[in-house]
Parts: sequence; structure tokens; C-alpha cells
Amino acid sequence: MSPLAERLIDDGLRMSAHPYVYFRSGASGRRPVLVGGPEVANVVSAIVGGDVPVDERRARASQMLAIPLRLVDAAIAYYAEFTDEIDQWLARRSDEADRAEAAWRTQQQLLSG
Repeated sequence: MSPLAERLIDDGLRMSAHPYVYFRSGASGRRPVLVGGPEVANVVSAIVGGDVPVDERRARASQMLAIPLRLVDAAIAYYAEFTDEIDQWLARRSDEADRAEAAWRTQQQLLSG
């Protein structure tokens, strides 16, 4: 079976198990996204950690991202099943942001020097 066929089957099985999740491809790669909402990783970032009390995190994420609680819950359910994948995505995104910031700082130094 070709890699494309395997990916499409995997995507279909995941979307069947998580009906509010689909996949978007772009410059940063393929990633799970909530129907009518943000990336699953963005919801996870809004929920995990931070200084918001645990029992208020779902409501706070819903409010902050302007999405219904059912989509927050869908992101949590997807994250529970694919934790390592989302954690790797978040780590990669953080590394990319750090590199972009370092490049910007170097550019600013060059411009001001």
C-alpha cells in the first residue's frame, strides 16, 4: 500500500473516531484541526498548564478561543488518544518560534548597528 493511501486511511479512521477533527496540510505540515475552530494543539496549549485553576480551564479555553465547549472537549479527547503526537507538534512549534525570534533579534541588531 502506498504512503498516501495509508495516510488517507489513518486520517479517515481518526476522523471517524473524532468527528469534530479533520486534517489540514500547510507549510508547517499536516495537523489536526477542529471543524470551524482552531488547531487541536492550540486548544491543548490553552488548557494545559498556566495559572487558571484546573476546574476552570475548559471554560477559559472556550472563552479565549471563542469556541463552544463541545469543541474544547473534542480537542481533549483527541489529545488523550494522540498525546505524543500533539506534544511533539507543540515542541516543534516552540522550537520554530525560538529560531524565528533569534533570527529577528539578529536582524534588529544588524539594522541598529
